This record gives sequence, C-alpha cells and structure tokens, in this order.
Amino acid sequence: MTTRTQTDALRGSLDLLVLKTLSLVPMHGWGISQRIQQISEGILEVNQGSLYPALQRLEKNGLISSDWGTTDNNRRARYYRLTAAGRRALGQELESWKRFATGLDAVLRST
Repeated sequence: MTTRTQTDALRGSLDLLVLKTLSLVPMHGWGISQRIQQISEGILEVNQGSLYPALQRLEKNGLISSDWGTTDNNRRARYYRLTAAGRRALGQELESWKRFATGLDAVLRST
C-alpha cells in the first residue's frame, strides 16, 4: 500500500475549508491558507496551486464573491467573502461532512 499524501486527504475537503474560513471574515488567498494552517495547528497546509483554482471555482458557482483591496502590508490583493448561497452551501457541506466522519469513525472502530 502506498503512503497517501496530505494533498490526497485535502482534495475532497478544500471547498469546505475555504467556505468555513471565509465564514469568519473576508480575506485574501494567502490569508485563507495561513488561517487554515493556523487553526489546524500546522497539520493542514493548502498550497497556492490548489487554493486559487478552488477560489475561482467557488466564485464561478456563486458561493463567494471578491473585490480588490489593500493588505496590511500595503499590497493589492483580491479579498473573498461568502455569498448567501455560500452560507447555505457551507451548512449543507458541514452536515454532509459530519455524516461522512461518523460513518468513517464507525468503520475504523469496528473489530
């Protein structure tokens, strides 16, 4: 059996992580990746090559919107925020994830 990378584990969860992070406060892409890493205590690292396509996909689907702004370092950056549809999708995704995690936990605890 091959060792699975963190990227494999994150693949199905990235949209959920982004939506949850943006539910707290609007932020730019780098801030999103840093916040996920901070909240997960360094366990989850979202690389930029995965994050920005996810942000574009979520925006195309109407779950987030974006505007240009200025960072604390006085740099121009695109800031993302949840839309009403994004908040609804986040609630649905959280419920789906909880059901999945419960089922996974039941299988892993079985003997």
